[in-house]
Amino acid sequence: MSEQPLITLQNVGKTFGPVTVINDVTVSVYAGQVQVLLGENGAGKSTLIKMMAGVYQPDSGHIVIDGKTVILSTTRAAEEHGIATIHQELNLVPTMSIAENVMLGRLPTKYGLVDRRALRERARAALALIDLEIDVDTLVGELGIAQQQLIEIAKALSINARILILDEPTAALTVHETEKLFTVMADLRRSGVGMLFISHHLDEIAEIGDTVTVLRDGEFIAEVPASTPEDELVTLMVGRSIADKFPRITGEVGPATEVLRVESLSSHGKFSDITFTVMAGEVLGIAGLVGAGRTELIRAIAGVDHYSSGSVEVRGRALRGGDIAAAIAAGIGHVPEDRKELGLVLDASVNDNLGYATLASTARFGLVDFAGQRSRAAEMAKKLRIRMHSIDQPIGALSGGNQQKAVFGRWIIAASTVVLLDEPTRGVDVGAKVEIYELMNAVTAAGGAIVMVSSELPEILGMSDRILVMRDGRLAGELSSADATQDAVMTLAASDVDDTNERN
Repeated sequence: MSEQPLITLQNVGKTFGPVTVINDVTVSVYAGQVQVLLGENGAGKSTLIKMMAGVYQPDSGHIVIDGKTVILSTTRAAEEHGIATIHQELNLVPTMSIAENVMLGRLPTKYGLVDRRALRERARAALALIDLEIDVDTLVGELGIAQQQLIEIAKALSINARILILDEPTAALTVHETEKLFTVMADLRRSGVGMLFISHHLDEIAEIGDTVTVLRDGEFIAEVPASTPEDELVTLMVGRSIADKFPRITGEVGPATEVLRVESLSSHGKFSDITFTVMAGEVLGIAGLVGAGRTELIRAIAGVDHYSSGSVEVRGRALRGGDIAAAIAAGIGHVPEDRKELGLVLDASVNDNLGYATLASTARFGLVDFAGQRSRAAEMAKKLRIRMHSIDQPIGALSGGNQQKAVFGRWIIAASTVVLLDEPTRGVDVGAKVEIYELMNAVTAAGGAIVMVSSELPEILGMSDRILVMRDGRLAGELSSADATQDAVMTLAASDVDDTNERN
């Protein structure tokens, strides 16, 4: 490690109104090193990287680049110092080409017009830096998430970035895609780029990191080697040991009662002939590879999308397809894969977001019960330990884990019979994950049921009572919790469905 860091946030602090979000924190990034920033949702990680990116300015302390104190008053000022940020929510325009996205804001011109030839050449040069061969005229919207992540990196490197901030870059990636990203990061490390890396996947830290800075409640807790055991990292993060990462509690909830029946459900080009039931008190996990049709199935059951044929019943009553209001009225709650786009109104308050599912059911004489909604929302926010300044704070200002708890809390307030969870802990820290799992236990203990889609196999295995495996839009098999292993799930997920059915 070189003696002088590329950048240091030295004893920085940041407050918003009466709330202190960062207090006396120091973190450095060195050339050719990956500095991991670790902490629970709401620990201050996002605020810290926004200081480094020129979005926020510290209220105390200072920023040092190459040994000199600087003021990063804007993101452009940060870019001029070679700082680039890859946010968890990618900043790409899907209707524009790869070349246009890479050079966005810096399009080369000739005679007052965009110089298309120079644009393509510069974009190809940027892609070459990460060894990515793809037609630069391709629309970004046609790319998968993994390729879009790489386009963001190419975009960052095209401004000669020597300090790269990666905020949850692997949250939506498969194992193979993550390996590709880490290969690119290793190449960047060898070329002297310094990186600040944020991830809630603790198993990635030792593989890609050099050192780890741990934050808790906006304060510096420790700096430790990336080889530090996961259990020790968890204790540093949350201030306590978490003995059971998957605290599934099962038990009798009364007579066996079927709460959800899906019969021969099909949607052209998405999934075909899906049949299963879910009992009260049960967590049914749905596993499969990306593109298997899991999310599409969940959306159809939730009434978000229409389906071609088949039926959905809740407690023996048929549910009209393609009708979200009818699904909610029948007792179905839906926590979507993309909480920001599909699960929240980011500019609205925590109070409003918690109450959206019960606006109609709690209205009196056609008027919204504002006082009752506020009381229920405040009680739920306290119960879920949602970190916020107040219940009137815009939910978009909360951390990802707290936003996720709010989406879940909405359906608990609505007393949903069946809660459909699509990647419920994506981008959520280990402490908040356990809290979400405990909420799942509360739903099933009250006689409800959970249907959970997750790409994290340990989560599926640890929290499911029974597991369905999908492949190519069809059911490839079913496993009891006793028989389910990672190998068994992956064998079904990767096998030919017809061959699997013949073996069964």
